[in-house]
Amino acid sequence: MSTIGLVDAGGANLGSVRYALERLGQEVRMVRTADDLEGLPRVILPGVGAAAEGMRRLHAQGLVEPLRALQVPLMGICLGMQLLFEASEEGKVDGLGLLPGVVRRLHPGVGVRVPHMGWNKLLALRESPLLDGVPVGASAYFVHSYAAPVTSDTVAACHHGGLFTAVVQRGRLCGAQFHPERSAGPGARLLRNFIKTDFP
Repeated sequence: MSTIGLVDAGGANLGSVRYALERLGQEVRMVRTADDLEGLPRVILPGVGAAAEGMRRLHAQGLVEPLRALQVPLMGICLGMQLLFEASEEGKVDGLGLLPGVVRRLHPGVGVRVPHMGWNKLLALRESPLLDGVPVGASAYFVHSYAAPVTSDTVAACHHGGLFTAVVQRGRLCGAQFHPERSAGPGARLLRNFIKTDFP
């Protein structure tokens, strides 16, 4: 059993992510201050809601610079993944700047509703330990109105009025736009892979 740090950025998914990690046999330490990060082998940044509020809370807790300087694997979930990027159109706010790219609003259209809510298929674009054991064409559960662009760091994309990043990895930086804690087997596998992988 290892201890996973779970950043309390005010997201409503905090409890469900904690429960999902505990089901996988992990101890969870809530992270609300920089001191809480001390000694943790890996950290998860969950979140739902608006980017500006998420960053405001991280600033208020003194966590922005410590997260930027983190030397252990870090995974963002939903809004948490978006905050890993340089900036977001939502509130025109700077993110943590750990991944290149700007998060932009999804565009509604015929048959395309925003927010994107529900199950959608993952399209694997490159190999990553995050997808080990996740079946080809597996579906995951999404709830979001903004999304990160597809870049060279994209592991899997999803289509909703255009392609966007569903899973991202650059070295020990990881992210999932969908909610793994609500995505049944594929979501549990992604979390397990993040926990078990020795990232470079």
